[in-house]
Amino acid sequence: MDSAISRLLKVLALEKKQGFRNKAVIGGLDKFVSRWESDARAEVGHTQGINEIVSLLLGYAAVEDIAARERILEQVIRRAQEASQPATATAPASPAPATLTPAPASPTPATLTPAPAVPRPPAPMPPAPAVEETKVEKPREPQPEGWGPALSKPAPPPTENRAPVMPPAPPEPAQALPIPSPGRVTTLPAQEMPSQREPRPIPSEPPAPLGLDAPVTRLPAIGPGYAQKLGKLGVRTVRDLLYLLPQRYDDFSKLRTIDRLQWGEEVTIIATVWRIQSRPIADERKLVTAVVGDGTGEMQMSWFNPFIERQIRTGHAYTFSGKVDSYRGVPTMRNPVFEPLDKNQVSTGRLAPVYPLTEGLTNGWMQRVMNRTLEAWGSEIPDFLPAAVRERLELPPLAQALHQIHFPDSQTNLAAAHRRLSFDEFFVLQLGVLAARQRFRSTAAFPLAAHTNTVAPFLAALPFALTGAQQRALDSILADLRQNQPMSRLLQGDVGSGKTAVAAAALWAAVANSAQGAIMAPTEILAEQHARSFGRMFANLQHPRAGRPVRVVLLTGTMRAGEREEALAALASGEADIAVGTHALIQRGVNFKQLAVAIVDEQHRFGVEQRAALRIKGRQPHMLVMSATPIPRSLALTLYGDLDISVIDEMPAGRTPIKTKWLTSSQRERAYDFIRRQVKEGRQAFIIYPLVEESAASDAKAAVDEHAHLCTTIFPDLRLGLLHGRLRGEEKDAVMQAFSRREIDVLVATSVVEVGIDVPNATVILIEDAERFGLAQLHQFRGRVGRGEHPSYCILISDVTEGDSIKRLQALENSTDGFALAQIDLELRGPGDFFGTRQSGLPPLQAAQLSDLRTLEEARAAAQQLFAADPGLTQPDHRMLAARVAAFWQGAGDIS
Repeated sequence: MDSAISRLLKVLALEKKQGFRNKAVIGGLDKFVSRWESDARAEVGHTQGINEIVSLLLGYAAVEDIAARERILEQVIRRAQEASQPATATAPASPAPATLTPAPASPTPATLTPAPAVPRPPAPMPPAPAVEETKVEKPREPQPEGWGPALSKPAPPPTENRAPVMPPAPPEPAQALPIPSPGRVTTLPAQEMPSQREPRPIPSEPPAPLGLDAPVTRLPAIGPGYAQKLGKLGVRTVRDLLYLLPQRYDDFSKLRTIDRLQWGEEVTIIATVWRIQSRPIADERKLVTAVVGDGTGEMQMSWFNPFIERQIRTGHAYTFSGKVDSYRGVPTMRNPVFEPLDKNQVSTGRLAPVYPLTEGLTNGWMQRVMNRTLEAWGSEIPDFLPAAVRERLELPPLAQALHQIHFPDSQTNLAAAHRRLSFDEFFVLQLGVLAARQRFRSTAAFPLAAHTNTVAPFLAALPFALTGAQQRALDSILADLRQNQPMSRLLQGDVGSGKTAVAAAALWAAVANSAQGAIMAPTEILAEQHARSFGRMFANLQHPRAGRPVRVVLLTGTMRAGEREEALAALASGEADIAVGTHALIQRGVNFKQLAVAIVDEQHRFGVEQRAALRIKGRQPHMLVMSATPIPRSLALTLYGDLDISVIDEMPAGRTPIKTKWLTSSQRERAYDFIRRQVKEGRQAFIIYPLVEESAASDAKAAVDEHAHLCTTIFPDLRLGLLHGRLRGEEKDAVMQAFSRREIDVLVATSVVEVGIDVPNATVILIEDAERFGLAQLHQFRGRVGRGEHPSYCILISDVTEGDSIKRLQALENSTDGFALAQIDLELRGPGDFFGTRQSGLPPLQAAQLSDLRTLEEARAAAQQLFAADPGLTQPDHRMLAARVAAFWQGAGDIS
């Protein structure tokens, strides 16, 4: 009978003969070595050699390069031949290599203790028997009998020399920033958390290649098929798998005896299976039932799954978890999850994780894979968070937090683990934001002579006085403009709060210094309105130095060629002082003589690349971004943490609150009658629809079709206009001019009027299918009215009866506070969808929630303190943190 080593060598010889195609054995070499390992260990005493052979072959299938596969096999053959040699003498044990021991904690708070070591291969795991699964599906891929040395890492080829990556030279030392002391947070009770090994010192050599960044195919039971399925969940590496967090938990921690069960509760029982039977039911399915007992009573379990008969046996004890039901007075559980009593419980008797899934993956499979991965790698995960930060804020170690986030021992431990992982994301996010801020401000800008007397002529020409909030915002902007480093400021305020006047004052400061300003808007309608507004504001002002009128030029994508060329020439020569435009401003061929102030309006409509493209049109111009969508503080600290923030939280005098009413479609005639009465009083109205034209894919009302219906049936005696995004630029401008001149009574439109429409005589806006719009967008629509002296109204038409849409409509009906509505919108939709932040450059957050302002502010304060002490993260204790920050921000717009 062949020995294990000889069988291996024969397989490897066949693999070489077949051209390293991983076809020598059914299932591939990674599956073969999982089965071969136990035989080899029984025959050979060279444990280290077997470990190395298994490690190399487990990763063989994931290597696509034929030359690399050949090198792997050469190493395996050499180790197999060495392992087959009989030992002639027992070699003395080698002394343990010397390691650096952590220095004793210093009483000085600023001293950081060494961070834990980088990961090393865990010890091989013995084969684990298969764990029963409740919802058993026919496996798509063969499952190994056990995990074996589950996650041993392959050694790199011996010919490969990897030089350590040298950190960049540290910048000039920065002074520490004063930060508030974070509040004390409850830590995990020591008796509730599993003990963790002591952290090892940082090794002198760089970490071995791959490690946690190895592909998931290195894990037993995960072949190409399962890897492809996991890829749909964003899981491609071992690290990705460990950070695939449960989306919720089933609370099966309540252990009951059968005689104490109550209908409707989710519990766990320990019982022995007495009888099993099955019978066919409709649709070729099978109902499997089992009678179980625990000495206090009996109950029935039922599954609509024929494979259960293969997973459960009479006379054996199991833990069963599920919701208690009853059938003819007998307690039952339908489709309970269960596990053998002698196994490590991952699905029953505890808070059981429920993971995001995709087709072909079951939650039971995910639980088993995650549990075995944590057993193999959990304690080897390096903790990149500096020890001083972790200790000061009483955060659990990273390995401990990952164990508890997946398989929590209690709600207290789960909360502490979630806080740690949330802090990690906020912390590395803030470090990236601070680095971006430093990079931007380290460049020289054109300082402007921007004082109160500089803008006094412009303010005197306005037909109104600035509010206190407007003046405070302007003072902050002027102070920034006087600096020789570029301004980077966010100006936010509610709809109608007067941001445009403040922006115009900043542009005037540039003109007063013989420089130029530019403002970029997301739509042609808004750009054209800005051009008209600035034209009026600067109409009676002379250029302070050139002695001519201030010249404002418009640049849009639909301009005639002659007009465009004239505007471009004026900007390049300096004859044009202010450019107003759309994306056309950042196209090739647009050159400024001296762009000193760049403004982005409705900045959430632009991606980070577009904002950066406007910035490079000048020599580090001062940058002001504006938003009429109020931004919750938590989102502002993350998404715009690199900006200074000014808030206009005061409305101009004369603005009256807009009354909002939610009606159903059966009450639509009431809304039409109200519009008719308003028009008779000399007012005007908007009617908004979600679509331009009817679509077979949607039953929402469309502007074009409803405009025809309104003209012929509802308002035949009124003057109606139509405005939507498919009209040409000159057509849209003609409609808006007619509406402004009161030649149109009712403007039927789509979301194109969300921003940029300012008609003081319009007092009513009716929004059809209102549930199809986001809360911020609805608030923007409402801001199209209420701009004059007359009372104004917003009417929402919707028949929605459930879901978040009801909360949005009720919130809009009950509040006119844009900041309060923004917080509600953030909580309902999350940061990814909040007015398009997917294009903002904000990396995705897996654990952190932007509603967790306390943890966010703790992380920001800690990041500011650390960044002030080590801006380049070049200190030895910060090496892993620097790598984590770089990986987190990779590909994230301006920050990367």
